[in-house]
Amino acid sequence: MVKEVIDLYIDRWEFFLELLLQHIGITLIAVLIITVLGLTLGIVMTKNELLASILLVVTNFLYTIPSIALFGILVTISGIGNKSAIVALIIYGLLPMIRNTYVGIKEVDGQMIESAVGMGTTEKQLLFRIQLPQALPVIMSGFRTMVIMTIALAGIASFIGAGGLGVAIYRGISTYFPEMIIAGSLLVALLAIIVDWTLHLLETVLTKRVLGRR
Repeated sequence: MVKEVIDLYIDRWEFFLELLLQHIGITLIAVLIITVLGLTLGIVMTKNELLASILLVVTNFLYTIPSIALFGILVTISGIGNKSAIVALIIYGLLPMIRNTYVGIKEVDGQMIESAVGMGTTEKQLLFRIQLPQALPVIMSGFRTMVIMTIALAGIASFIGAGGLGVAIYRGISTYFPEMIIAGSLLVALLAIIVDWTLHLLETVLTKRVLGRR
């Protein structure tokens, strides 16, 4: 089986390279949107507890919907293709990003905030110079979880006509071609591992530079 998968990579490397680039593209778009929305909503939630409760309940509820069911619902609204896939990925990825941003900022030492306010720090300075830097480890943890989850979920986006490595997996399933299924799945896993390792290094560097600790 291993030899067959390797031969498949060699014989059809252009096919897998195209799918890999599509997968990265879909994931990157979703991650960028999730990051902006998640950080923004997480910050706003720290200012309004009622809004925080509502958003956490809503995102938790959406998170419980099976991915295939959500893809199916979105197909009836926005049709098949990358658009529906990206919307689904955004919905699933928002929860860890929103929650970790909110929790990270709320857990910043209150005495540190009081001291900064007492020294005349503005709300904007408080956010960008104290709260966000102090919350960085928690936010980065949520970001890593979100990115890896998005890469994995993008693997089933082909079931609604989207591109990416899921095309190889779906084609292998529909034609009973186990080597194709394994080849596509391995590339998704490898991409997730490489990205997670890269983000871990980035988290280490940022934490050390911003907070002065490992």
